[in-house]
Amino acid sequence: MRSLSAIVCLLVSVLLALPQPGAAAAQDVEGSKDHPLFTRMPNYYIDDYRETEFGAYDEFVDEQGNYKTVEGHMFYIDYYIEEGTEAASEVQILRNYKNALTQIGGIVTYEDDYNVYMTLETGEGVTWVRVNAWNGGHGCALYIVEEEPMEQVIVADASTLAKGIASAGRVSVYGIYFDTGEAVVKPESEPALIEVASLLEQDPQLKLYVVGHTDNVGGLDYNMDLSRARAAAVVEVLASQYSVDPARLSAHGVGPLAPATSNSSEDGRAKNRRVELVQQ
Repeated sequence: MRSLSAIVCLLVSVLLALPQPGAAAAQDVEGSKDHPLFTRMPNYYIDDYRETEFGAYDEFVDEQGNYKTVEGHMFYIDYYIEEGTEAASEVQILRNYKNALTQIGGIVTYEDDYNVYMTLETGEGVTWVRVNAWNGGHGCALYIVEEEPMEQVIVADASTLAKGIASAGRVSVYGIYFDTGEAVVKPESEPALIEVASLLEQDPQLKLYVVGHTDNVGGLDYNMDLSRARAAAVVEVLASQYSVDPARLSAHGVGPLAPATSNSSEDGRAKNRRVELVQQ
């Protein structure tokens, strides 16, 4: 016959194994939060969360059903149903998020049984959203990218530019910026322009072709004109603001005719939009 203490221990073990009334709800993973665009479905908690100041997500789907890569401030928020509560259906989850965004001007670009893809355009830019309902509605993942260009923080210095010209006769400069479709050099180009001016100061005999390049978006004639205008703008700024003798520079544009890489992705197109310095 078991002792009384053994029976008591067995009963306590059984009771602890049973669901406890009033038990605390599942906690969101540390450091996580809902995105400002959306509240969450009732009885769901965040079990995975990632936020990246600048990242790229390549599985958004546009109106033509094509995958699209979007870059910018990126969020991944994964929700899961709390234990002991009833999960919403996948249809219910997708429709809730879809209605929430379309009511404030969002547009559905594509949807299927498990996903809805949407965009929201505001005065601050375009936000891309993918809602993925999974495991019969027990889980729901949000992929959100607030689209924005990357802030270039690294600029090749004059010695690096000189090495590129010495080894290959040319070098790309990625720190010179223009607005889309425009040929006015933006103020944030200053660090790169300082280095180009320093390169020319260090080698008084050096003469350069300043060559504008574009991606392949738009017509050929348009891009050829744009690339020439941008190269001319760089020459003008170097001469007027950085005391470079304009006789040492010659502006040209080749549009999309000499890509650095494929134009099949936004990352590739960004690499192709550049200014090159070519030794005369």
